[in-house]
Amino acid sequence: MLFRRKRPATRLGRIREFLWPRKGFSRGLRYLSMRVIRLSSSPHSIAVGVAAGAAASATPFIGFHILIALALAYAFSGNLLAAGLSTALANPVTIPVIFAAVYEVGTALSGAGGHGALSGRDILHMLGELDLSHLWGPVLKPMLIGTVPLAAASALIFYVAAFHAASLYQARRRSRRSRHVQASTAGPADAT
Repeated sequence: MLFRRKRPATRLGRIREFLWPRKGFSRGLRYLSMRVIRLSSSPHSIAVGVAAGAAASATPFIGFHILIALALAYAFSGNLLAAGLSTALANPVTIPVIFAAVYEVGTALSGAGGHGALSGRDILHMLGELDLSHLWGPVLKPMLIGTVPLAAASALIFYVAAFHAASLYQARRRSRRSRHVQASTAGPADAT
């Protein structure tokens, strides 16, 4: 085979590679960010798509992030591919942080802090019994309230960052192309 290892990986090596990749975690993030920046679209369209994906990732609706991002990007004329790729912000590492932030902001905004916050054990107990009527007030309602400001803030932050990154990349690409065109047209004239 073409890309086969010389020595097969051991079981311990595969587990280590799964938990901590050899090239690190930043390689995948860098690939996604470069893939988004290199899209052949306007910087505004790319930034709107990234903002839509970031806003959708800041919601507690696991499994619907891509659909929400695509709907938002379509509604605001953003790049759909950028929206889909930027939903990778919500991953198994960041989702607990997002949930905790959404819950804390929601309880602060709704004033539900006086009732006493539920522990993770209480929430799991309610989910085990599927008692959603008791789960609505102390958990789901504050999470929905907390989603709005966090989604708006993340959309704003990622819009600004993506717009500047895409503008800078496209300006550099245009200057490289113009230098290349000038060099290729000047080359045959000098030879004669």
